[in-house]
Amino acid sequence: MIPLAAILSLMAATPPRHASENAALAMAAISAERCAADVETLAAFGTRHTLSDTDSPTRGIGAARRWIKSQFEAIAATSNGRMTASFETFEIPPGPRVPAGATIVNVVAVLRGVMPEAAGRACYVVGHYDSRNGEPLDASGDAPGANDNASGTAVVLECARVLALLPTDATIVFLATAGEEQGLLGARAHAEVVAAERRWTINGVLNNDIVGDPYGWSTAPDPADRSSIRVFSEGLPRNPSAQRLSELRAIGAENDSTSRQLARFVAEIAAVEKTGIRPRITYRHDRFLRGGDHSCFNDAGFSAVRFTAPKEDYNRQHQDVRVETAPDGSTITFGDLPRFVNPEYLADVARLNAAVLVHLANAPSAPADVRVITAQLENPTTLRWSPSPEPDVAGYEIVWRETTSPTWDHARDVGTTTEAVVELSKDDWFFGVRAYDRDGYRSPVSFAGAATR
Repeated sequence: MIPLAAILSLMAATPPRHASENAALAMAAISAERCAADVETLAAFGTRHTLSDTDSPTRGIGAARRWIKSQFEAIAATSNGRMTASFETFEIPPGPRVPAGATIVNVVAVLRGVMPEAAGRACYVVGHYDSRNGEPLDASGDAPGANDNASGTAVVLECARVLALLPTDATIVFLATAGEEQGLLGARAHAEVVAAERRWTINGVLNNDIVGDPYGWSTAPDPADRSSIRVFSEGLPRNPSAQRLSELRAIGAENDSTSRQLARFVAEIAAVEKTGIRPRITYRHDRFLRGGDHSCFNDAGFSAVRFTAPKEDYNRQHQDVRVETAPDGSTITFGDLPRFVNPEYLADVARLNAAVLVHLANAPSAPADVRVITAQLENPTTLRWSPSPEPDVAGYEIVWRETTSPTWDHARDVGTTTEAVVELSKDDWFFGVRAYDRDGYRSPVSFAGAATR
């Protein structure tokens, strides 16, 4: 590992470096030791239950959120004034897991973009910092929450540390949410406020939840698990109108929401940057019987995905800390303890997040209003789109894939035009368009709908 100070000095250098150089510097600065230390510190607060003590300096969610904010403030001091850190407070009415209501406090750090045309666009890295044990309403018992979800919070903090001095075109938001275990309360409140205020345009949310233990319930560790992370994404946008749903069904776009494009973008960046962790794109919004903060952003109309380790051990998740004796005389340890978190794996997850954020925050906006022209019967396919607004856009690429393929398998550079003809039948292929800039950053793909003009 290269010392953080040296990496940050290089990252702050001008002129800006090429896309892969910036991503490589960010990944090289990630520290497994710092990730492990963050997990240990968060677990040492005893419990971070949403309804736990807020006054103690050493135990409970209040102490945890003050520590997270202190970390963000220390990071902000290295950002040349671009980063701010704050608490974000919401009063939640009574509900099943907050019988008397609750005060939910998220911890937010905002790293402002340097390009005026892009600073109003934001990408997020998210992890919930609250925890729970076997009883959802137990606010006083131990709930160390190492993997669920000190691990995700550690990813958020580590990404903030290494990106604070990197000039990015767009804004990056580092969000540690509370109330996730009580019903996604903090994330939902934040997403709804951002949508209502139109605070900025969110072009991607990376939610990290349970990302510290690759082996989980495995009796024999599988090397393939050590190098993979599941990436969940919705295929259809949440709650589309009847008309919109009919349009999507008509063109076969059930697997082409903006969140699904974000998942594909994550996989493309992992391949380009040769990350130690490779995404396993999972065509589901989330796991069965479970939920995550990304869904709140989906509900508000934003693209969001969830990162989760390949195998979850339910003996270590939402469990009271204890040791039991099995019928064969062996012992089983229950509880979400730091010793079950793999620091190197967690650091690799952080490296993947950091690489994606570098690309997402520096790439142009995805082209708008991309459509296949269906005005008449013809064999070639005509595509049109609206230009991306950033001044450094250097051109566009048309991408396409067979209707049965999960990934964009073909691409063609068409320069600065906003219309192109492909000698392929629109009946047999899916099409999309992405923008690229002078430094080699490429936007996520905008899927091509259908229109007569």
